[in-house]
Amino acid sequence: MPSYVEPEKCDGCKGGDKTACMYICPNDLMVLNVEEMKAYNQEPDACWECYSCVKICPQGAIFVRGYDDFVPMGGQVHPMRSSDSIMWTVKFRNGNMKRFKFPIRTTAEGAANDYAGERGANLDDECLLLEADLPTPQKLA
Repeated sequence: MPSYVEPEKCDGCKGGDKTACMYICPNDLMVLNVEEMKAYNQEPDACWECYSCVKICPQGAIFVRGYDDFVPMGGQVHPMRSSDSIMWTVKFRNGNMKRFKFPIRTTAEGAANDYAGERGANLDDECLLLEADLPTPQKLA
């Protein structure tokens, strides 16, 4: 289900030369039309369907196209983002709706760099960086 941007909702992340979806897309598919200040998926066929752009869009302007076997002709899939979860609403062509709520399990931006300057005391030790402070297990006699 490749992503697409709803132009009426996109505000180009309020200026600048890079939008949140451009920043997060692992395949560099999201681009900004600087004349209109709207983002768009430049190559939907190459979309990895990771939904990172859907999760990060502050305006909720990014949607996904449903596959025919998942959302038959006339159906819709809409993600609604909150601060801690995404609610997926699937509307089938017969009017039935299903909702699925999933937590957003992304690491806060920059949190992966918390230990960037630290190095282990003994690089030949089999312990990981923070395991050296843990008590060693007792050996069985």
